Amino acid sequence: MTPTAVNVVLVHGAFVDGSGWQAVYDLLKRDGYRVSVVQNPTLTLEGDAEAVRQILDRQDGPTVLVGHSYGGSVISEAGTHSRVAALVYVAAFAPDKGESVQTLIADPPPGAPAPPIVPLGDGFLVLDRDKFHGAFAGDLPAEQAAFMADSQVPWGVGAVGGAVTEPAWRSKPSWYLVATGDQTIPPPAQRAMAERAGATVIEVDGSHAIYISRPEAVAELIKKAAAGG
Repeated sequence: MTPTAVNVVLVHGAFVDGSGWQAVYDLLKRDGYRVSVVQNPTLTLEGDAEAVRQILDRQDGPTVLVGHSYGGSVISEAGTHSRVAALVYVAAFAPDKGESVQTLIADPPPGAPAPPIVPLGDGFLVLDRDKFHGAFAGDLPAEQAAFMADSQVPWGVGAVGGAVTEPAWRSKPSWYLVATGDQTIPPPAQRAMAERAGATVIEVDGSHAIYISRPEAVAELIKKAAAGG
């Protein structure tokens, strides 16, 4: 399968940084893709989208833009960039015009667990440290989840409430990985967003941190998107 795009840009979500993409990065690099990882600050949606556009400006051809969790909002906003050939959502939010993460999580499916988000003060949010493992990274070792909990990047309320202006999935082909064991974004909500976007969907058993726990599955989906199918 010959790729139509060999450039990949990876966008992390809330509470974490780009280092979580390393295993996916390594797999894609091994197969000849040119991969960039955005260190988006997660302060405001507008700022994060601009951080992604700066990386997209440096790409030399068609690019697959990948977002995990809140990163799905970021790629929905930034993905209208002319370099973007395809979008890949990994257990991610896919807001429509005028929607934000805040509006999408306001009405969870019946019986769905609520993510243990707690205010840090001064307009920032984090996940409850003691509940981080089960909520975010249930299929990762306890020690790794504890490190992630203790190294959280606070999430700005301007990112949580930032509304998408023109969702890229309305004009670009998209792929979606549903994490069937996700305790942060309920799988039914993931399926609904994927269906609305007209995405090509795969389902993989894993936690919200599936991009870390199941990097092979994530990389394979990115390669399918790069090949246009």
